[in-house]
Amino acid sequence: MQTNWLTKRQTKYTAYAGTYILVIVAVLAAVNFLANRYDKSYDATANKQFSLSEQTLKVVKGLSHDIRILYFDDSIRFPQAKDLLDRYANLSPKVHVEYIDPVKKPQQARAAGFRRDTNILVDSGARKEEAKSLTEEDVTGALIRSLKSGERWACFVSGSGEHSLDDSTGRDGYGAVKEALERNNYKTRTISLIAGGAPAEAAKPEAGKTAANPAPAKPEVPKDCSTLVVAGPRYAYTEPEANAIKAYVEGGGRAFFLLDPPLSMGREDINANPELSKLLESWGVTPEKDLALDTSGIGQLFQLGPEVPLVTNYESHPIVRDMKEIATAFPLSRTLEIKSTDKTTVEKLFSTGSNSFATNKLASNEIRIDPKTDKKGPLLLGAAGTYSTGSAGNQGRFVVVGSSRWVSNGFIRFNGNRDLFLNAMNWLTSDEDLISIRPKEADNRPLNMTARGMSSVFWLSVVFFPLSVVCSGLMVWWRRR
Repeated sequence: MQTNWLTKRQTKYTAYAGTYILVIVAVLAAVNFLANRYDKSYDATANKQFSLSEQTLKVVKGLSHDIRILYFDDSIRFPQAKDLLDRYANLSPKVHVEYIDPVKKPQQARAAGFRRDTNILVDSGARKEEAKSLTEEDVTGALIRSLKSGERWACFVSGSGEHSLDDSTGRDGYGAVKEALERNNYKTRTISLIAGGAPAEAAKPEAGKTAANPAPAKPEVPKDCSTLVVAGPRYAYTEPEANAIKAYVEGGGRAFFLLDPPLSMGREDINANPELSKLLESWGVTPEKDLALDTSGIGQLFQLGPEVPLVTNYESHPIVRDMKEIATAFPLSRTLEIKSTDKTTVEKLFSTGSNSFATNKLASNEIRIDPKTDKKGPLLLGAAGTYSTGSAGNQGRFVVVGSSRWVSNGFIRFNGNRDLFLNAMNWLTSDEDLISIRPKEADNRPLNMTARGMSSVFWLSVVFFPLSVVCSGLMVWWRRR
């Protein structure tokens, strides 16, 4: 038997080539298998724009049963939806994403709940919720709504110059607050405590007697309000209004107080609101009649003046536990003093830095800091407390912040302001499992270049690099010639 062919050079090269090909095919197969089974990606953006937020991670990983995310659209648009929705499926085996073309599969689409105005449905088994758009914020919001039972109402007090929920364009409006709440599964409405509801129907008088005038109804907070929000009243509350809030919280209700300092300068004329201040003092929170000023100069980086203190000092309370190293801003803020009482437990939330002062000069258009008389920082700007009603599981809760403009249209998008507000609302409604940092908005970072920089980019990319490639090719050709 001849074996000379085994020792030939051609046979060796063929064996080497065949081995290399088999190794490359095996490696590619292994890579594809691992990529299909373990879909991982790296997000190199500065604010992790293409990574799911902490809130989404918390909600999805906490699922106790399977849920379905249904996407309805033309099949050519499936890839753009997969970029987001497959990230949910990769977080947990309990999340199943289905892509349905309602034109090609109309019966399957109708059975899944498709409507012409619906692109994304989240089905938890008990209920289906629609996501308004293909964004993490809307998809996670729909997921939370599908898991929660009942409605959560955020009731905003009106009638004393509070911020307007219907104002979406003015800097001081609360239209952005309303939008943020409704995206996070709250319903919003305004209520008035100036007068109570319609008086009960009077009994018919006996024959020969004159009917007595019915007594005016006593103001009260509606029982279906999950949280009462007092959003920067400019005028003082009456004693019956304050008593209505007192009865609500001390009966197990939840309230969010956003109180501005009693300024009297220029267009600012805000009442000290003694009845409301007296109520908060009885719970252990004293709103001081002062104005916090930040002299650190850090605000200049954000084009903010000293009247807008920046906060990066947070306590360990659940509301602010996830806010570490995230700056928040509080324009025209007053300071707070706290102490616990026999029925309340009050805790600090956040304070200014050491380079801050609190001035009591609130009636002068020009505010000057006097280090000798003005209180030096850190200054407490936010506090949270609980009220013991004596009934287990029926605790009253309240949050007090010394500013109302920090969540107005002009400031709610500043760094962590929106997250802090929604965290406080979640804590007040006992939804601590939702407290986290929420989906991020796109970070616009334009590249600003000088004329010299543009010229350098042109010569490098259009002239130098192509010419280098051509020259390298000519050198290789000349050597081999």
